[in-house]
Amino acid sequence: MRVIASQVQAQMANASWIRKMFEKGAELKKQFGAENVCDFSLGNPDIPPPPRTREVLMSLADSAAQPLGLGYCPNAGLPAFREALAVFLSAQQHAPVKAAQVVVTCGAAGALTSFFRAVLEPGDEVLCPAPYFVEYGAYCGHFGGVLKPVPALPPDFQPDLASMEAAVTDKTRVIIINSPNNPTGCIYSQATLSRLGALVDRVNVGRGRALFLVSDEPYRFLAYDGAVVPPILPLSPFTLVLGSFSKSLSLAGERVGYIAANPQMPEVDLLMNAVTMTNRTLGFVNAPVLGQRLAMALLNEGVDLSVYDRRRRSMAKVLAEAGIRFAMPQGAFYFFPEAPGGDDQAFVRALLAQNVLAVPGSGFGYPGYFRLSFSVDEAVIARSAAGFKAAVGLLQH
Repeated sequence: MRVIASQVQAQMANASWIRKMFEKGAELKKQFGAENVCDFSLGNPDIPPPPRTREVLMSLADSAAQPLGLGYCPNAGLPAFREALAVFLSAQQHAPVKAAQVVVTCGAAGALTSFFRAVLEPGDEVLCPAPYFVEYGAYCGHFGGVLKPVPALPPDFQPDLASMEAAVTDKTRVIIINSPNNPTGCIYSQATLSRLGALVDRVNVGRGRALFLVSDEPYRFLAYDGAVVPPILPLSPFTLVLGSFSKSLSLAGERVGYIAANPQMPEVDLLMNAVTMTNRTLGFVNAPVLGQRLAMALLNEGVDLSVYDRRRRSMAKVLAEAGIRFAMPQGAFYFFPEAPGGDDQAFVRALLAQNVLAVPGSGFGYPGYFRLSFSVDEAVIARSAAGFKAAVGLLQH
């Protein structure tokens, strides 16, 4: 007797490698002690929120006019927060975004899921460069969408635009990009994005159903060495941007994100009304109100980026000394090095034998590489050096 849907059963059988490694890490920590395990499997922001966060929370609790104010709010988010986000995103995206073109969501994942529900028909295709965030397939698959990854070009992992254009069919409904990228740390260049925008505009000429270009940007704030993350909205009328405050404010558990549409998009109000409805009918109802109030008060603040940069440099030193080849990440908090010997799963197993946890690139649709999150204390990075060297040595003998 079958008790769950076959599609969900298939998803469970191919459960996220990230979660598998996270669970394996919990086992190792219980067996050997947390101080003896170096866990780089999960991108969980671990540095404190901005210093003013406590003050904001206390002021919300002490507000005489509206103490905490934790009741339902409009499905698209607190009106004042949408207005503030519109101003914020207009400056960031170099486009005149209005509050009506912004929907506040339960994290970036809620934004993407609500958007897919609003635009996808069964059989529609969602194109993305690989490697990619593994949950994209499930997010669109819930509504009959089909994820079509197109391998990016090493060593810097810029999208292969010729191959992406060749992959577009009449069924292609969305092209989704993620920059700064999880898992590579790559930032897509202005030239790359401009060509993508031009591709979308060419495809949309004479089309009955729009092709959208969506930029998933939860790591936008994390760009190193003066790198610039180009805005997506000016590139085509059919662009949207989504993000969250999980990483930039270290408020991952509060689940506050957003999606914003290009104000020049045909029928933009209809689309945002649809996303507002699906945000409700998928069961999110509204993003957590306390999180919205926190994010609104801290909108122009952020965590200490220098902490992540120091960790990035420490991780690069450990990998270089172990003889592991990698491209220095321009953004986010991940490395995506080449797997010594070429077999990413074999190398991850060799690391496990040294109590070091990483995620094979196969889990991101890109075998032969592996992902490391440096959202961990510098002491953990330093402690891992011997394990990396030993794992490389094991595969050389």
